[in-house]
Amino acid sequence: MGIYINKEDKTYTLTTNNSMYQIKVDKYGILEHTYYGEKMDYMDMSYSVKCEGASFSPTFAGAERWEDSYNHKAQELSCAGIGDFRLTAVGVRNTDGSFGCEPRFVSYEIKEGKYSLNGLPAFYGDNAQTLIVTLKDKVYDIYFHLYYGVFEEYDLITRSLIIENKTEGKINLEKAMTLTLDLPASKTYDMLYFHGRHTRERMMERATIKHSQLTVESMRGASSHMENPFVVVCDKNANEEYGNTWGIGLVYSGNFKISAEKNLQEKTRIVAGINPENFNYEVLPNDSFVCPEVAMIYSNSGFAQMSNNFHKAIRNNLCRGQYKNAQRPVLINNWEGTYFNFNADKLVAMAKDAKELGVELFVMDDGWFGKRDDDHSGLGDWTPNEKKLQGTLSSLAKRINDLDMKFGIWFEPECISEDSDLYRAHPDYAFKMPSRVPQTSRNQYVLDFSRSEVVDNIYNQLVNVLDNANISYVKWDFNRHITDLYSVALPAERQGEVYHRYILGLYSLLERITTKYPNILFESCSGGGGRFDMGMLHYMPQVWTSDNSDAIDRLKIQYGTSFAYPVSTMGAHVSTCPNHQNARITPLKTRGNVAYFGTYGLELDVTKMTSEEKEEIKRQIKEFKKYYELIQRGDYYRLISPFTPEESLHCVWETVKPDGTEALVCAVRYETDACTAPEYARVKGLIKDKWYRINGSEEKYLGSALMNTGFKLDYIFDIYPSKLYHITLA
Repeated sequence: MGIYINKEDKTYTLTTNNSMYQIKVDKYGILEHTYYGEKMDYMDMSYSVKCEGASFSPTFAGAERWEDSYNHKAQELSCAGIGDFRLTAVGVRNTDGSFGCEPRFVSYEIKEGKYSLNGLPAFYGDNAQTLIVTLKDKVYDIYFHLYYGVFEEYDLITRSLIIENKTEGKINLEKAMTLTLDLPASKTYDMLYFHGRHTRERMMERATIKHSQLTVESMRGASSHMENPFVVVCDKNANEEYGNTWGIGLVYSGNFKISAEKNLQEKTRIVAGINPENFNYEVLPNDSFVCPEVAMIYSNSGFAQMSNNFHKAIRNNLCRGQYKNAQRPVLINNWEGTYFNFNADKLVAMAKDAKELGVELFVMDDGWFGKRDDDHSGLGDWTPNEKKLQGTLSSLAKRINDLDMKFGIWFEPECISEDSDLYRAHPDYAFKMPSRVPQTSRNQYVLDFSRSEVVDNIYNQLVNVLDNANISYVKWDFNRHITDLYSVALPAERQGEVYHRYILGLYSLLERITTKYPNILFESCSGGGGRFDMGMLHYMPQVWTSDNSDAIDRLKIQYGTSFAYPVSTMGAHVSTCPNHQNARITPLKTRGNVAYFGTYGLELDVTKMTSEEKEEIKRQIKEFKKYYELIQRGDYYRLISPFTPEESLHCVWETVKPDGTEALVCAVRYETDACTAPEYARVKGLIKDKWYRINGSEEKYLGSALMNTGFKLDYIFDIYPSKLYHITLA
């Protein structure tokens, strides 16, 4: 059905394969949120959100009952300043300086296909429907256009908000968040969120939503290593395969905020969108402000179903370009192999050895341009250093191509070194507060991408490089967060727009570059996983998951990432030991098995490997390609969590063909113990009444047995051992 309108009771019901989302225009013209949960036959669900009395809340003008208060309403668009004392999404400073708005229903429209957003990334596709509901403030000519996208097959509902000023004067948005979600049931929920730090991103944590606010946010100018713009709200007893689960993700790469709280009626409200701290946006007459998209998936069967739907939606309807579903080349990156200490001959020698192992793409990382022998200079001068490269960039690319390998390159377009020609010519291009000495991080500043001339300068430099060498891959890095926020292009009263305008400038640059070079594979990076979000995935189909390439640390990093993001988006490499981030020594086989469940590549100097190690890499590349489609396109299941060491010594995950005929399980033991008790892995997604073999053994297992009892994990006497279990029909 998709979208169903009942004009009699003024309900708007969005349905997917397994979920239902309903809103209703009440007798006052207020748009109520009445239901979001398991799909069922149609009925008006507004009975479940009625308030029968709660004290100390104002009654809005024209109300018939004293209980009719904005503070009690389950509102689809919550506004500050008019009596709703809970979490609110929108705050408007009107033309007369008053603060507040009271949206009332005006009209609706249904369109086939998915809406798009001007200047912002969003899910797309003809396999969707769009509902647009327009509201207007009771007093001023301020319009609120709520956009809903419905993807039935993924149980995905997207939402955005466009705020339009039709008054004769300017208004200021002091808060412009996209989502208000009132869960109607009077119960207690948990929230899963994914915190961290550099080299330790997306560590899963679970907390109870209480009366005080539970908030996940970033104020760093990027979504950040420290928090991720994705959360899961769920029943207290929900797990991978049981319970009500709502996944909520923001399609945005800048400052964000997701907050939840229980209100005085013991009901839960969630808001999500642009972080309102240091945000104040001027909207002129006949102009609009577009809020970033929020993506929501409900599951009545726990986390796994929710995750797999996000994975499919992101792969098919968020990522774009020829690589979104194409097999990615196996690459080697020279960074941890050489750092800044290389020349063309060294890189070609690495590429020759890598080619013999089956590697298809050689990536030259930081240090190839300008004056760049360390991280103190050169950023902003995207001109090849021909002395270091022993010739032109084009000649180096040809030397790599002559080995029958593709050639890739690293950029950090958003930052600038003080010691650079660009900074000497245009010091105002960098963020810098008046009368203050700017702060450096990694000896660099951030360029003011809120200014089109700065974006144009960098665009032209990148085009000059990409047009003059055969480049098949670009790693796009961002190695510091924003401080000293100030744009010389805006007056003092509009500095609260800069954070968001920066992101709009970034997105405009990404749109131009990726459109001009559709055959280049772009990979996002921000000191590793510091900007792993749905916004960046709209432009680049993979992200360097973390600068930490240690296989054991990666268990938690990739496990947490998998709650929203598919395996195909996770950059994962085999690196050297002792590991450069934590000095751990891990078997090469384990490093490979973990990297399989990502894009798989190498991050080391292959010329220094032993013949035995090279043979193992050869084997891994063949094995990875053998299982590529199963790993990248299969349904993904988290079987045993690395966050529960008291329950198991293993981390185990699985990918299975959607038809249940084949599965691949990866088990890694991350702790050692003497006289270990046997451990079993219960797989998912098989056919109950079919027989299977594991790794081609003679022994057969019924699908229902493998899913209910599981199979015994082999005990391997080694440090950090791992094993793949290939499950096929007998």
